[in-house]
Amino acid sequence: MATLHPFRAVRPLPQHVEEIASVPYDVVDSKEARQRAAGTPRSFLHVARPEIDLPPDTGVHDDAVYEQGAVNLRQFVEADDTLREDAPTVYVYRLVMGEREQTGIFGGVSVAEYDEGTIVKHEETRPAKEDDRTRHILSQQAHAEPVMLTYRDEASIHTLVSKIQEQTPLYDFEADDGVRHTVWKAPAPDPLVDAFREVEHLYIADGHHRCKAASRAAAVLRQDGEEGLGADVPGYEFFTAVLFPMSHMHIMPYNRVVFDLPASPPQFLEQVADDFDLERDVEEPEPSEKGTVCLYLDGAWHRLGLPPPDGDRAVDHLDVSRLSAHLLEPRLGITDQRRDPSIDFVGGIRGTEELETCVDEGEAQLAISMYPTHIEELVAVSDEGSLMPPKSTWFEPKLRSGLLIHDFAADVPDKASVTPAV
Repeated sequence: MATLHPFRAVRPLPQHVEEIASVPYDVVDSKEARQRAAGTPRSFLHVARPEIDLPPDTGVHDDAVYEQGAVNLRQFVEADDTLREDAPTVYVYRLVMGEREQTGIFGGVSVAEYDEGTIVKHEETRPAKEDDRTRHILSQQAHAEPVMLTYRDEASIHTLVSKIQEQTPLYDFEADDGVRHTVWKAPAPDPLVDAFREVEHLYIADGHHRCKAASRAAAVLRQDGEEGLGADVPGYEFFTAVLFPMSHMHIMPYNRVVFDLPASPPQFLEQVADDFDLERDVEEPEPSEKGTVCLYLDGAWHRLGLPPPDGDRAVDHLDVSRLSAHLLEPRLGITDQRRDPSIDFVGGIRGTEELETCVDEGEAQLAISMYPTHIEELVAVSDEGSLMPPKSTWFEPKLRSGLLIHDFAADVPDKASVTPAV
């Protein structure tokens, strides 16, 4: 059963929230973060991307970056434009993007339950990125950005959330990308905490590296004999997450571009036509159903039917798995999509026009438009203990950073008062 931890959030004063709230650290690189934060000293990017306050030639994994992150986080906590809650609680967080709306619970989730599998993963993590996130947590002594989790819909939780939304919100603003963000404070956290005890599993949607880093940081800070579960666990034994019911989750396609083909584009298309169900020169650049993809090369779109799955597991039935098994590996020699430099990934939020531009301008030779993975597929893969191929899901809208910060510095033992290398 899942544990929901109330926490004493450090958060912006309402009049400053729009200036402070920022995009997550992993949707911008250092250059774009510098541009976005220019002239806005309150932007949370100074905490999430602290290298922007150092010389441009500073490496993103330089010790100075983590030290700067610690300084920036403490300044955020102590600033006149933020406050710390008097008592632990949880929050309701709604995002509205166009006609789509999703509402979740913002609170703490257990490191121990991640370690034991109550919080279920579906993606492999990379050690270098784990190291980076772990060092940020240890140096800042805080969980600065929440992960996104999902759970099977529960009527009792929906009722409680709807009741909280009847109050006046803490925050209600529209970000520069047009997404509206609204946050309500639960007057009492216990009803939601009790309701989540009936939830069997939480599933990681976005934030695998932050989950793993939270576990690693807790292992560093944990005193001998401490337990990760209980009523009065130290703050580093839980990390922040926004928990959405599955029915609210919106997954967009994660498309592919291939830089090198084994033959000229016309020859490659002929080879594909010999072995696949291929419809040439279609008008629609996006597949209309599962089991199909659209290929763009030589200025035209073509619809390709994927062969049946190679196995009976849920992961075998994913379109991204079928594409890999029948086209990327045997035809293009791409056996490791995480590391192969001949393939890259384009989030569905950027549209198929971005794919066409990549090919038309000569950056890539082939673009592949995918049908989006469904949230039920993600959960099925997680339940069977499989891992999805890389870049299988693109979630929108993205959570905003800088709204509710979990500062656990008061719980850090003296032995961990300096930032260890990891």
